[in-house]
Amino acid sequence: MKFSRRIVMFLLVLSSLPALALSDASRLRLEHIQGRWAEVNYQLPAKQREGAFAELAQLAASAVTAEPAAAELRVWHGIVLGTYAGAKGGLGALDLVKQAKLELEQAIQLDAQVLGGSAYTSLGSLYYQVPGWSLGFGDDAKAEALLKQALALNPDGIDPNYFYGDFLQRKKRYKEAKTFLEKTLRAADRPGRAIADEGRRAETRELLKVVQEKL
Repeated sequence: MKFSRRIVMFLLVLSSLPALALSDASRLRLEHIQGRWAEVNYQLPAKQREGAFAELAQLAASAVTAEPAAAELRVWHGIVLGTYAGAKGGLGALDLVKQAKLELEQAIQLDAQVLGGSAYTSLGSLYYQVPGWSLGFGDDAKAEALLKQALALNPDGIDPNYFYGDFLQRKKRYKEAKTFLEKTLRAADRPGRAIADEGRRAETRELLKVVQEKL
């Protein structure tokens, strides 16, 4: 019980911290984490990704420790933990996705609009990919609500359109999925995110093939 109260008090203190602009040092850390994540996720062989994501998760955690009120860093710690969990797989990944969920929720508490709704996008993607009770916290209704919040903040963004399209095709709503996946391919390039954008578009084209076969 004492431990639970400490967690609650920590969250209350954290939520009261103002959302501040990143320091120059943290901006550089963020850009490095984003760039390395794209390299690991899209360029490394699958068998090397788990170890690389483990190292990157430690780096992202250190960045959060250095600037705990930076919502951007918490979003990216959550993203790294989530993709690390995907690379790890199995029951051992559940603790990682729970940590990712907590970081993303804390990012939203600090700044709900951070990085154009990226926290909502990433949290929504966890909710539809993680098993439901009793193993995990997966919940399709929550996933869709979060993804729609992300789209409200960034309607033309590559990631919110991709993940909502992926969610819809998993729910066999193929016509709707096609609309959002096609919009993903039309999304503008993001400065400094060329590897990530190229990788996301490649994933989108593969997913579109699956959707079109179902229509």
